[in-house]
Amino acid sequence: MMKRIVLMVVLGIMLSTAMLHAQKLLNHHNEAFGDKELLTFRVYYNSLLTGNVTAGEATIEVKEKGQRMFDRPVWHIIGEGKSKGAFNWFYKVRDRFESYIDKETLLPYLFVRRTREGNYHKDDEVYFYRDQGVAVSRKKRKPVPENVQDFVSALFYMRTLSLSDFSADSSYYIDFFLDDSVYVSKIKYRGTETIETSLGVFRCLKISPMMATGEVFADAYPLHVWVTDDKNHLPLLAEAKVIVGSIKMELVEYQNLRNPISARKND
Repeated sequence: MMKRIVLMVVLGIMLSTAMLHAQKLLNHHNEAFGDKELLTFRVYYNSLLTGNVTAGEATIEVKEKGQRMFDRPVWHIIGEGKSKGAFNWFYKVRDRFESYIDKETLLPYLFVRRTREGNYHKDDEVYFYRDQGVAVSRKKRKPVPENVQDFVSALFYMRTLSLSDFSADSSYYIDFFLDDSVYVSKIKYRGTETIETSLGVFRCLKISPMMATGEVFADAYPLHVWVTDDKNHLPLLAEAKVIVGSIKMELVEYQNLRNPISARKND
């Protein structure tokens, strides 16, 4: 249960910060991130039974090193997550996700998954053949929309978008590929808010993705994500109410940002 909660919150963060608009496959100007950027997150779980406890941590790293795929220059994005503390005793998690993203279109060519969650192991690679409009995994070959994302590439695509023209409570949609299927998620942009985290006080954009109700979530929009209102569009904080308790994912450290954080409020 806890594994599913954390996975769905992380996925929601990636998708909610992507807000795609059926855009054409064109070169896309990137001023938001660069080589060697490293973001570190901490995951907390809170319930009447457990209190507020640290459940895990995650990192996302950007690498360049002149890598190419399909004769195109790419960013190599690596995301890793692991359980911590008491959660290791009953459900050890060691996950690694990688995405190779075209440096100009910011669309993925390859998504790599290495999942180690308790007794569950899953390894997969998905190649996106943009000229053919298909995604090929270890098991299936599936037709996909022109601008389909994986859930790692979606975060970095979002960070290059200008959100200044979006109106509060507007709804947007994104196509993403996961577990050999294409999904469409509806996302609501909530407007701007000022929030305080362990890193300081920031002016942020607030976003909420629609999530499936049932085993994990009781409401259609249980998850809220805050990203910095500046060129970096850093995902600072995510909070979600779940069937039992709540979960929070917070950015606790960053390195090698491309731009100064102008969204930080002065003390």
